[in-house]
Amino acid sequence: MSFFGTNTTSTAPAAPAEKDIEVPEPPTDSISSLAFSPAADYLAVGSWDNNVRLYEVGAGGQTQGKAMFGHQGPVLSVCWNKEGNKVISGGADNAARMFDITNGQSQQVAQHDAPVKVVKWIETPQGGILATGSWDKTVKYWDMRSPTPVATVQLPERCYSMDVQYPLMVVATAERHIQIFNLTNPNTAYKTIISPLKWQTRVVSCFTNSASSGFAVGSVEGRVAIQYVEEKDSSNNFSFKCHRKDQTPNAKDQSLVYAVNDISFHPVHGTFSTCGSDGTIHFWDKDARTRLKTFEAAPGPISATTFNRNGTIFAYAVSYDWSKGHSGMTPGHPNKLMLHACKDDEVKRRPKK
Repeated sequence: MSFFGTNTTSTAPAAPAEKDIEVPEPPTDSISSLAFSPAADYLAVGSWDNNVRLYEVGAGGQTQGKAMFGHQGPVLSVCWNKEGNKVISGGADNAARMFDITNGQSQQVAQHDAPVKVVKWIETPQGGILATGSWDKTVKYWDMRSPTPVATVQLPERCYSMDVQYPLMVVATAERHIQIFNLTNPNTAYKTIISPLKWQTRVVSCFTNSASSGFAVGSVEGRVAIQYVEEKDSSNNFSFKCHRKDQTPNAKDQSLVYAVNDISFHPVHGTFSTCGSDGTIHFWDKDARTRLKTFEAAPGPISATTFNRNGTIFAYAVSYDWSKGHSGMTPGHPNKLMLHACKDDEVKRRPKK
């Protein structure tokens, strides 16, 4: 089962508690996606090296490689089922695969006509369903027992990002379309909007632990929008700039603009993280409209982030994200998988002013 010899459990040196822990033996190419199991501290990591790796994270942040399975092309997305015993991945080989951690077997469970950009597990009252979003401009639902999808939804454009917080599903496509689904009626969009941001959508992420349902949108132009689903909450919609730098120190022009690569909501407190091509991560409170924490800048873009099931661990990847095209892919570019132990004051909501 182990893809790293037998005795490679990392014991983190007795560094100060504040220091984030680097996971040994990360993927050999850029990291595209991260997902923690909903049942235990197992982290699934998808990479452009065509593989998905599973790591077990111990109480002190020490990690152990547990398993690895492959696609015929870069892996673009990973997720878990509700029980935490199966990992699902989507790839540039136009397929989704499912890996069973109990027996170490993987099998193809979905097929598209173009790369599968996102895989999401949907836990419905009738049981679990896999949703796959593709560049073939469809979302397909699969019940995993059948080689044909339960249903196929046509999208206005290629799927770039998708998130689920049952019964809400939000799909963002090329050309800034955003489709909002109520999964009690999964085959037609409840609402279709154009992104509140003027530039290409990079990520959508559903609110957790929120009185009103909604989602955050991140764009390539260093900006995030907080968007509520229902009209009655629309007065709470807003957007803000982030992941920008001054051209020269003290210029205060914020003219260097970076893509927002990922947005992760805290499972307990409903606060959220943003990360960007500028190598920074911030934690935010959407209700108090305030920044809770800024991480020290990493030596490369942050490509993906996720919280574990109870929000005590925050995982992030430092990887080249192709934001500068081919010329940015310099030899020796950092490719790291990092773990941050979350402190309460970083992730808890602030009282509203």
